[in-house]
This record gives sequence, C-alpha cells and structure tokens, in this order.
Amino acid sequence: MTGGNLRINEDRLWSRLMRSAEIGTGEAGGLKRLALTEEDAAMRRQLVAWAEADGFPVSVDRAGNIFIRLSGREELPPVLVGSHLDTQVAGGRFDGILGVLAGFEVIQSLKEAGIIPKRPIEVVNWANEEGARFAPPMMASAVFAGVQSLDWLYERTDDDGVTYGEALAATGFRGDEPVGGRALDSYFELHIEQGPLLQENDRPLGIVTGGYTVHGMVIRLTGETAHTGPTPMDQRRNALVGAAMIAAATNEIGLAYAPIGKATAARLVAWPNKPGILSSWAEVTVDVRHEDPAVAEAMRSDLQQAIVRSAERARVEAEIVSTWYFGDEVFDADCNALVRQAAERLGVPHMEIKSQAGHDAYYLSRVAPTALLFSPCVDGITHNEREDVPFAETMAASNVLLQAVMARAERD
Repeated sequence: MTGGNLRINEDRLWSRLMRSAEIGTGEAGGLKRLALTEEDAAMRRQLVAWAEADGFPVSVDRAGNIFIRLSGREELPPVLVGSHLDTQVAGGRFDGILGVLAGFEVIQSLKEAGIIPKRPIEVVNWANEEGARFAPPMMASAVFAGVQSLDWLYERTDDDGVTYGEALAATGFRGDEPVGGRALDSYFELHIEQGPLLQENDRPLGIVTGGYTVHGMVIRLTGETAHTGPTPMDQRRNALVGAAMIAAATNEIGLAYAPIGKATAARLVAWPNKPGILSSWAEVTVDVRHEDPAVAEAMRSDLQQAIVRSAERARVEAEIVSTWYFGDEVFDADCNALVRQAAERLGVPHMEIKSQAGHDAYYLSRVAPTALLFSPCVDGITHNEREDVPFAETMAASNVLLQAVMARAERD
C-alpha cells in the first residue's frame, strides 16, 4: 500500500463539522443534541447519507452504535476509528463530533486515493457517550465492551421516564447487529482535549497515555414532607438538605485534593421541590477523580464518609443507587507509537498527556489495543456553547490520525 503523502480533504472535513453545527443548535451558538432525540437522529441520518452517497456499507447494532466500513484486502478484524455525535444540553460543536467526522474523512480519503488497506477500517459513532439524557456516560460503548448488559442499557430512563430502549426504537436506529463480542484489531479516537494544556504548550497533538481514575455515584435521599413554617427544626427530615450537604461536602473534598484532584456535584433533583413544603426525596450525582488511582480511592472513601455524616445531620436515609468507575486504563504502546511516528513524519509537534474526562476509548481499551489522540480547543473551553477549535491544529491532528490508522491497518 502507498499513501505516505496522503492527506485528508481539510475543507471537506471543516464543511461537515459546520453542517453538524446546524443540527440541534443551542441558544448561544453551540449544540443541544441529546442522545436519541430527534436532533440526534437527524445528525445520524446525515452521517448515514454521507456514507451511502460514497458507497460505504453501514450497519447499526442493537445499542444504536453506527458502523461505516471500508473493506480491506483481507478478511481480518477491523481497525475501528470514531467517537460520538451526541452533545451536552449546552454543548459545543466539536466535542466527540470531530472524532466521528475525522474518522469518516480518513476512509473517504483512502477510497478516493484508490488505497485498499490490508485490514478493514470501520468508523463508529458510539451512542449516548455524554450521559446527558441517559446516565451514566459512555453507556453504549460499555455494552459493546461487555462491561454492561443490553438489558441494563434498555432500562435506563431519562428525566421524563422514557427508557433508552423506547427512545432508541423511536429514532429508527435500533439495529439488528449484536453489540460487541467480535474480534477487533484496534481502536483509534481523536477528541478535542477539553482542557488548556495543548494550547498552553503550543502543541497541535496530545498522545494520551492514560486517564484520571474516576469514581461516580448517584445518591438517593429519603426524608418526609412537612410544613416549612411550624415544623420544629429538630424534627425535620428534609431530603433536599441532605443532598445539598453531600454536594457541598463533595466540593470540599475536591478542594482538599486540589489542584490535581477534582470532585464534582453535577446534578441535584428533589421532590416536591416546592415552596412551603419539605422535600421527602432527592438525588444528587457526584464524582471524584485523580491521576493516581490510590488517591482517587481515598477521595471515594472520604465521599462515602461524607454521605453518612450528611444523612445523619439531615435526619434522612441515604442510599447509593448507581455507581460507575473508569479511567485508570493505560493505552496501547504500539498504537501510540504509530501515532508518534506519524506526527514526526508530518512535522506535527506533540506531547504526552493524560485525559481528565471520560471517553469511549476507555471501555474500548478493555477489548482492543487503543489509542486516544487529543487536539486543542480554544482556551480549554468545552461542555459550553463557546467551545471552539483552531483550524490548522485540528487538521494537523486529523492528518496524524489518517497516517496512524493507515499504518495500523496495513501491519503484518
């Protein structure tokens, strides 16, 4: 196979990123494209239309993951490349989307150049990576990797009580293919950094060596409704107060382990959540993370103790109803070497970096050799409608992706 001088069509990739930015627009110029909504389905249909227009076979598995295939010269396990198209409620135009569309640009550029790799290459759009509608995040890739079951996935509900299975069927993207359980050669994912380090170090490319260990949980508090006026303070069982105490304690844990450690209370809901009445029910979603797994475990232990103290202080019952854990994976040395070699051939400055956010690549690393590449985002702003990327650096990282995937697909 030849192709050492091959480059992606940068204008086409950018044009498609801008087309994506028109589907599910947010109030401030970004995106609100929650998983398995009509906006998400519209973007999925656009991706499929691009693929079918160029003659690429498309398949969809039972979790809603989309695969676009470039056949190889031999029937070998494929090289996967991709990310996700769903966004946060107030999300940016590039988070995840770059990885899917750059992956598609890789196979389109190869096909246009008449290059047939030894191994097939498949572009994948993982469903519900963000976890903004159905929690926790990275759900469909977790099922693909065998970490969770398909029944578990289908039973997750959104705030309106709609299950994942119901929402998936409504989009028309509940496919027939099995979820995972097949041989893979490797997985490559390009993602914006979601932090400022690449920009600060003037590097267009980050080679991710591993991630921060993350422990997340949803805590349910149960108390009792009562009048906010005459009810004595020492008799109150306000679930909202218990949840708020846990949220505040979580933040204090983050400050105690800063600057490397981080702890977040991201969501708090309560019922009845009305003036004049104490809430009898509340849920709070929290997580702790650190680059050292042992320290992350210490933070998790501190959090569990804080949950007990908060519940006792508020005179309510606390139950951890959901947990998740990821991020101490180490990415594949051989795949990273291909990324590094491609960057050096193309003259793209790069640095090793750790990921502080969750990515589908974490779960894929459990079933296939995996590389995660970062490109810069302006001022590190992400999960925000002001999210932006520099054109030249983004295209440099995308060309490294092309060359690394080509090399992996052609290996003996």
